[in-house]
Amino acid sequence: MFYDHQQIEKKWQKYWEENQTYKTSNNTDKPKFYVLDMFPYPSGAGLHVGHPLGYIASDIYARYKRHQGFNVLHPVGYDSFGLPAEQYAIQTGQHPAITTEQNITRYEEQLRKIGFSFDWSREVRTSDASYYKWTQWIFIELFHSWYNKDTDKAEPISSLIKHFEEKGTEGLNANQNDELNFTAEEWKEASEIDKEDILLNYRLAYRAETTVNWCPALGTVLANDEVKDGKSERGGFPVFQKKMMQWSMRISAYSERLLQGLKTLDWPQPLKDSQEYWIGKSQGAQVRFNVEGHDEIVEVFTTRPDTIFGATFMVLAPENPLVETITTAEQKAEVDFYIEETSKKTERDRMADVKNVSGAFTGSYALNPFSGEKMPIYISDYVLMGYGTGAVMAVPAHDERDHRFAKKFNLEIKKVVETEEDVQEASFDSKDSVCVNSDFLNGLNYNDAKALIISAIEKKGIGHGTTNYRQRDAIFSRQRYWGEPVPIYYKDGMPYTLPTSALPLELPEVEKYLPTEDGDPPLGNAKTFAWDEANQKVVDTDLIDEKTVFPLELSTMPGWAGSSWYFLRYMDPKNDEVFAKKELSDYWGQVDLYIGGSEHATGHLLYSRFWNMFLKDRGYINNDEPFQKLINQGMILGMSAYGYRIVSKTKDSNKVNKLRQFLVDGRFIRNNNIVTDSPNLELDLINIISDYLNNESEIKYEVTSAILQRIPIDVSLLKGTSDELDIEKFKSWRPEFNEVEFILEDGKYITDREVEKMSKSKYNVVNPDDICEEYGADGLRLYEMFLGPLEQSKPWNTQGLSGVYGFLKKFWNLYFDGDTFSVSDEEPTKEEYKVLHTLIKKVVYDIENFSFNTSVSSFMIAVNELQKIKCNKRNILEPLAVIISPYAPHICEEVWNLLGYSESIEFEKFPELNEEYLVEDEINYPVSVNGKMKFKISLSAQLSAQEVEVLVLQDEKVKEILAGNTPKKIIVVHKRIINIVI
Repeated sequence: MFYDHQQIEKKWQKYWEENQTYKTSNNTDKPKFYVLDMFPYPSGAGLHVGHPLGYIASDIYARYKRHQGFNVLHPVGYDSFGLPAEQYAIQTGQHPAITTEQNITRYEEQLRKIGFSFDWSREVRTSDASYYKWTQWIFIELFHSWYNKDTDKAEPISSLIKHFEEKGTEGLNANQNDELNFTAEEWKEASEIDKEDILLNYRLAYRAETTVNWCPALGTVLANDEVKDGKSERGGFPVFQKKMMQWSMRISAYSERLLQGLKTLDWPQPLKDSQEYWIGKSQGAQVRFNVEGHDEIVEVFTTRPDTIFGATFMVLAPENPLVETITTAEQKAEVDFYIEETSKKTERDRMADVKNVSGAFTGSYALNPFSGEKMPIYISDYVLMGYGTGAVMAVPAHDERDHRFAKKFNLEIKKVVETEEDVQEASFDSKDSVCVNSDFLNGLNYNDAKALIISAIEKKGIGHGTTNYRQRDAIFSRQRYWGEPVPIYYKDGMPYTLPTSALPLELPEVEKYLPTEDGDPPLGNAKTFAWDEANQKVVDTDLIDEKTVFPLELSTMPGWAGSSWYFLRYMDPKNDEVFAKKELSDYWGQVDLYIGGSEHATGHLLYSRFWNMFLKDRGYINNDEPFQKLINQGMILGMSAYGYRIVSKTKDSNKVNKLRQFLVDGRFIRNNNIVTDSPNLELDLINIISDYLNNESEIKYEVTSAILQRIPIDVSLLKGTSDELDIEKFKSWRPEFNEVEFILEDGKYITDREVEKMSKSKYNVVNPDDICEEYGADGLRLYEMFLGPLEQSKPWNTQGLSGVYGFLKKFWNLYFDGDTFSVSDEEPTKEEYKVLHTLIKKVVYDIENFSFNTSVSSFMIAVNELQKIKCNKRNILEPLAVIISPYAPHICEEVWNLLGYSESIEFEKFPELNEEYLVEDEINYPVSVNGKMKFKISLSAQLSAQEVEVLVLQDEKVKEILAGNTPKKIIVVHKRIINIVI
């Protein structure tokens, strides 16, 4: 029977949509299971075949859990705020909302075509006001909260105010920017502005001057993970370090909980390692050093206070505020120049650059509090303001970076940890030794010396033992248009939150999406964006009088804001009263399975955990962690196509100059021994082009120059699934290739192929729509799983689809006799049951261990065996359809319907394994004589090894071989082999 995948898939996609097959109920006695894909950003390019990999895996698991009787939440939505839509708006004037809507329409069309079992009724979009109303609400809750270290959780700011009213800062143990000290009386006497300023020091969402990654071309601040090699990830524009007033989130308060929480999660270890490194916990001491001739002190955090006697100089971060104060007039020009150069590097670049040593001397000296020696103070980009105190005591004998710095600037290197190695030549960083040249620490090991020196530091009153974290508070401002407005207005320069009744604060219309002429963010262009405090509404900006009408915050929230809590909104997406009813968030709890890329390790995944913990602290949800099990899927790599273009200048015998381009394939390059990095490359190319043009030509040409370029070629321009280029298609691909001339081998142009990341820029993108058209969505789903283990990256090869498509046709035809649907009610044989239950056992194991590729192999084996024995029994083919349906839902729905069922196959119980069918009745023993196999003998599987030995000696063939002799030995490997030694 002809397998018409197009008709079948359209039919069932329509059925699922009309019947809302995958709509999830909140009212059920079933156990829940929450399966989620990482929030997709709807780009203008749509999906390529690499994108659905994780979605297919999660969809298989969601369908499997439904078959097991779970109430499955498997929603979909869009992280629809983002820079690409805004950049397009700047270039074209088209509102980002229009671009985003068009992109989402395209995405949804593609996702539906692949047959995902999403509950489309729960779709959310971060750019919808009904959604970001609650993102703004969470921001307000963070603003009105502080972190109490004693209770180890966030609490309402009202409890902090009560503490101030009763005790001032006495007994306060809070996360804060600066350590403040005041009495209850001083608090009560403070003005409202002063009180608000004090509270900003403790709020979990606060505004402060911060060093940020500023991108002038994009007009916005970027997060560390949005910057690569000193340039913006989006567009490749230069990024500079700059101090600005910014909103920040006090994620640092949660550092220890974020670390400890990792122990409870079933996540890939490399991902956990990334978060641990990012948080960067270290234990040591905070020590204060006096600066000669100044009242200022330099405070450092060190993990090796035991080496303080070996500290011979100090290094400050270039952005440390002390630099301006302590730099001498003689050194100012050098220091200022160095600070300017450092501003062009991001913190990530500075951390990664371990080879280059640079710095500038401030002209000032600190005093070592134990040795009493003067220590020159330098600045260098290897010290970061965001880690510790922005200053280090340098111990060059026992720290590699300090050692390189000391060698560069000819500074003293003093050994204080015993070693035979020459510390003048290389640092000795080990803790497995004892202190030397360290006064009262001499002879002590690392742990004892560390404890004693911390005690001495505390007795001197110059510091204390402490724990430090590398993780900085997360910057929460973006100077761009397309993002959530921050629900803040300013009165007397102090930020106040809008009342929650005024939410959502909607994005205003603007004439242009660039910053204002005064340098304000794009929202500064809005004509209606001011807060009327008296009437509690947004009004025109020209009404601002700083009495009753006040300016609103002009920055918007970062891209990670909306994606930090979307998994909670899916639980109750239409609720306008709360972000999710408590009983629903209690029921759905954590995401049981989360699938997505590893690139979100220190961005989205960290911020989501932070917001989730905060909401738990404030009593809105019950779970500390949002995602219990997480899988990072690998990439599907593209098979790029490349060709070689020679661009040359020629002059013919009529003295006509012309720029010509030739496309030559790699075989021609290799056959002519052209070495692309040879100094004689241009001469070789000139000779080749000259020979080509002058061969059998009446006009003679002089080739004056030639350049070789390796160019990417769109894979859609190849003939079928081959490597051969369709020359006519190529010529019409882009105007620049209209006049290209081809130098061919064997009359064909064969492209070079290379496996690399699938992307538009490499022209190696394969559109899933084309695959669905030719091979079907079920073919695409099976093939992507068949390619290899989910977590690994693997190359795409369209030719491989013919194998899974052939399997689908074989599976389809099990249910037909010619063109007639033919399924028998006859009881299956034990052999047929064995095939089925072998498959059940394998597939259950594979799905529960996310080994989807081996399941597809098992499907193929089972169908081949059933086809071989011509099985058409209902009791085999019905459960077979259920087993395969999570992977290939369309074809299985169709055969289920043909089997006489009017309801979807989706909720049919998954077949149960019966191990009895896997027990062998007979064993076909190979019989060997002196190690050489002679024949096989079938014996009951119930026989013991001794019984097998007795029976084999009675066999006529064995008697004939033995010819009346007694064997020296009979070896029976039970249920495996028999070997007779004679």
